Amino acid sequence: MSEKKTYTEKIGRRKTSTCRVRLTPATKSSFTVNGKDVKDYFKTVALMKVVNDAMTLVAPDQKYEVTVMVNGGGIHSQAEAVRHGLARYFAELNEDSKTKLKKEGYLKRDPRSKERRKFGLKKARKAPQWSKR
Repeated sequence: MSEKKTYTEKIGRRKTSTCRVRLTPATKSSFTVNGKDVKDYFKTVALMKVVNDAMTLVAPDQKYEVTVMVNGGGIHSQAEAVRHGLARYFAELNEDSKTKLKKEGYLKRDPRSKERRKFGLKKARKAPQWSKR
C-alpha cells in the first residue's frame, strides 16, 4: 500500500494571474510549475528571485515538495502570484514569519490591473486629437 501524501494548498494572485500552490513537507526539495521544473518555467534570475523570496526569508533550510498551477497574466505577474501563495502558506504556519512577510509586502494582493478602454477614446484615457476648427 502506498502512503497518502498530505499537502497544504494556498492561492496567490497578482493582476490577472492566479496560482494554486501545493506544499508537502519532504526529505528532498522539488519545485514544479505547470508540470515543468521551476528553472525551465521562470528562466531569468530576477524571476527566480521573486519566486523564492518568501521561502528564503522564512524557511531557507526546510525542504518542501512544491507544485504550482499558474495561469493568466504575464510571466512576472505569475512569479509574484507564486510568491503570494507561498507567503500565505508560511504566514499561516507561525506568527513570527507572518510579521516578516508582511513587513516585506509579500502578503499584499496587489490588485492593480489594466484599465478598460472607454467608448470614444483611443485607449483607457487617451482622447483623439482635438482641433478647434
